[in-house]
Amino acid sequence: MTIQEEILNEIKKYQKIVIHRHQRPDPDALGSQVGLAELLRNSFPEKEIRQVGKDVEGLRYLTEMQEIDDAFYQGALVIVTDTANAPRIDDKRYSLGDQVIKIDHHPNDEPYGDLLWVDTKASSCSEMIAEFALLFPDELKMNSDSARLLYAGIVGDTGRFLYPSTTGRTLELAAELRKYSFDASKLNREIEQITMKVAKLSGCVYQTIEVDEKGAGKVILSQALLGKYGIVDSETAAVVSLPGVIDEVLAWAIFVEQPEGYYRVRLRSKGPVINEIAKRHHGGGHPLASGANAKDLQEVAEIYMEIQEACTNYTR
Repeated sequence: MTIQEEILNEIKKYQKIVIHRHQRPDPDALGSQVGLAELLRNSFPEKEIRQVGKDVEGLRYLTEMQEIDDAFYQGALVIVTDTANAPRIDDKRYSLGDQVIKIDHHPNDEPYGDLLWVDTKASSCSEMIAEFALLFPDELKMNSDSARLLYAGIVGDTGRFLYPSTTGRTLELAAELRKYSFDASKLNREIEQITMKVAKLSGCVYQTIEVDEKGAGKVILSQALLGKYGIVDSETAAVVSLPGVIDEVLAWAIFVEQPEGYYRVRLRSKGPVINEIAKRHHGGGHPLASGANAKDLQEVAEIYMEIQEACTNYTR
């Protein structure tokens, strides 16, 4: 029996299902989480299915979360999508359920749950959910709501099909999702659209980026700078990919100072593997896209030195 068959069998057993994803969600986290929820609601209308976690203001065009009390978890199946390790799961009540299923496309360095389906070759967790639906067409009934969310997740995590994670299968699944009735052009605009204040911050990123001779890039966004533009942490996600369009940049980090004083680190690369750097600094992720944390500017400097070393080794 395949892991997908095992997961479907568990879904069939439970009347109540709660779906979680990671903190500070991106389109793939929300797309896979609520795309799966809508898929299951359409397939099993008799079941009680909930999506939980904190809402993100800039992503409300995709979907919104639901509130449930602790009692709902009694005898419920919990599914966690797009989340590499347990500490990153949004809403710690996930452990109150009867059992936990992990569906993810990040490296499985920190396994959790009773059933695990991890596919690091998938472009996104939304791609995995779309594949899941197509494996069982007689039992899992896709509709426009689920297709829209899964398509958004794939578009988000592939950078509109530009990233190396995009495969032929990714495009096939996206094509299948596009057969459903939703406004893909509008959705793409919503994903790409930024506010004026983020546009101004983008200019600051280009003006202040530091790049060495090997292509290692660094941008520090201080609390004072964020305050100047009226930006909150979640909005900085829109500028993370910007250094990648610069021809001299090979790998880079955006260091975002938090109100508590530490730095949230977003790492990206065009070639050098950077997830090992992330793992050494309380983080992890994909070889070319990861996240980490730095307790102070000294650790910021250490991470940048490691990026420089990775770029040097890559270009030898």
